[in-house]
Amino acid sequence: MVLQDEPVQTGRVGVLPKPSFDGPDGPPKPPTLGGLLRRLRDDRRISREKLAFAAGVSSSYITHLESGDRDRPTRAVIEALVRYLDRIAPVTDIERRHLFDLAGLAPVDNPTVEDLRAEISAEMRRTLALQEPDLAAYVDTRWNVLAGNESYDRAFPGLVEDVNILRWFFGNPLSRKVMVEWEKESTLTVHWLRGLIGQQVGGDWATELLDELAQYRDFRRIWDDGDTVYGREHTAMRLCDLHTGANYTVDVQLFRLDSVAYPGRIQYYLGVRGPDH
Repeated sequence: MVLQDEPVQTGRVGVLPKPSFDGPDGPPKPPTLGGLLRRLRDDRRISREKLAFAAGVSSSYITHLESGDRDRPTRAVIEALVRYLDRIAPVTDIERRHLFDLAGLAPVDNPTVEDLRAEISAEMRRTLALQEPDLAAYVDTRWNVLAGNESYDRAFPGLVEDVNILRWFFGNPLSRKVMVEWEKESTLTVHWLRGLIGQQVGGDWATELLDELAQYRDFRRIWDDGDTVYGREHTAMRLCDLHTGANYTVDVQLFRLDSVAYPGRIQYYLGVRGPDH
């Protein structure tokens, strides 16, 4: 099922030390890669020369980084800097992520479903139950269901076992009974997958998923049209309750969660249920 992508910042978060100001009356400045790198180096009493040697770059390169003259280092350089800094004193997950964010380097980690499910805390699961009788779930950006409340599981029979929403759409006959507008919803989901693959660089997950879905003729038909979307134009999703035979509508929102370990990989699905008709 295709959901509306509206990023918010919630989930597991951390706090970095407060940035310094320019004097007692100076205005605060935005964080920079050079400022954070210098603070981490100074905290460990490491010279630029020593850090540069350990990372395999010149000391002038470190000077340029810290002064802001060069703010787009390669991933290999940042990883080398972090490795050495971490050897002297542990670099926290928050500091590590902030360095990569300030360097403009998107994460390339490819967590498994189990990795992401481990990120769903007891408190996060409690929020799912609080949404009853509306549909609520955590899904990842590859359309795998991580956790859902009872209403969500009941609305999409077989999805818990199938795990992946696209696998359910094309491989489970129940999806065509549940989704009143199956063609519309499946097409949106496939087109959205193309956009999500473009956002997540690296890893073999996309190839493996596409290889699996290629066995379904309808998936190939939709995929081959080449379209891409990044959200749904309308929030309304029409479903059929297989227990009563009645159709109903849910207004769907999808909120991107932030986390230290896997930023942007977990999403919160909320479907507010309307009356049966």
